[in-house]
Amino acid sequence: METFGTLPSGETVHRIRLKGGGLTAHVLTYGAVLQDLRLDQHAAPLVLGFPEFPPYLTHSPYFGATVGRCANRIRDGHVVLDDETFQLDRNFIGKHMLHGGADGLAKQLWQVAEHGPDHATLTTALEDGHMGFPGRLDVQVRFAVTDGGTFDIRMTATTDAPTLCNLAHHSYFNLDGGATISDHLLRVAADRYLPVDQDLIPTGEIRALDGTAFDFRTPAPVGQAHPVDHNFCLSETRRPMRPVAWLASPSSGIAMECRTTEPGLQIYDGAHIDIDLPGLTGTPMAACAGLALEPQVWPDANHHSQFPQAVLRPGERYDQHTQFCFNRGAA
Repeated sequence: METFGTLPSGETVHRIRLKGGGLTAHVLTYGAVLQDLRLDQHAAPLVLGFPEFPPYLTHSPYFGATVGRCANRIRDGHVVLDDETFQLDRNFIGKHMLHGGADGLAKQLWQVAEHGPDHATLTTALEDGHMGFPGRLDVQVRFAVTDGGTFDIRMTATTDAPTLCNLAHHSYFNLDGGATISDHLLRVAADRYLPVDQDLIPTGEIRALDGTAFDFRTPAPVGQAHPVDHNFCLSETRRPMRPVAWLASPSSGIAMECRTTEPGLQIYDGAHIDIDLPGLTGTPMAACAGLALEPQVWPDANHHSQFPQAVLRPGERYDQHTQFCFNRGAA
């Protein structure tokens, strides 16, 4: 564990190195961010990130972050729980909530509860009323690199009052180090998705993928669906961990399988990435430089009773298990 940067408050941000299973990962205590991920004998990073800390405060579109307490968008920042209405932070285009608000989990300085050569456990707590949400939420995320090129994420949370809890890992994957992932091949185990309105809020319709550009049941280039920032419906409930998506670079031959317990997978092709900072070490990043695959509960579920719900109550335990497994020989 080493010092990686300093917050405006003067608090130190640490970076933790994990190595095992053919992978080397670097995780930050800021935002529980996966800052860098490498596969042995492959020079380029597998995820987008900054080599220095300051841009994470000013220019990061949630690179590698743990987002919540409620990932994705909530229309009007409006929630009703047990007949009580809560107004949440409206940090997305001044109208809606995104990823738990402007000061969500991705902006917190997490504590290191425990770590070893191949794993680390980070914890934090969001107090009652934080970003408008009811209830104190205690969150724990365990990262590990394990056999078979597996980056393993276990997220758990408890609350002392009814609240929303929907956590997501927000890495942008690039499996060859190229300027774009548009030619990466994607397969997704979903036959439905959620259409969205002009503000990227689900309309409430659950639409079949047949005949749409979003149909990735057979491997196809990511670029066929550009732009994509939609939830793919994997199941109606959280299930035992199973494979839900596969991504491969034809040029590098590296492939990644995503496994998760979650009922939804938000897929975002990075269409709005535009980062070229003077003095920043590293390559500028433009549109579609990485693909975000975010296992989670379906977005804005509190406004759609037919969606899987993200309500967490006292005595319950939120428990998400997600893995990203890398191998060669995909080409």
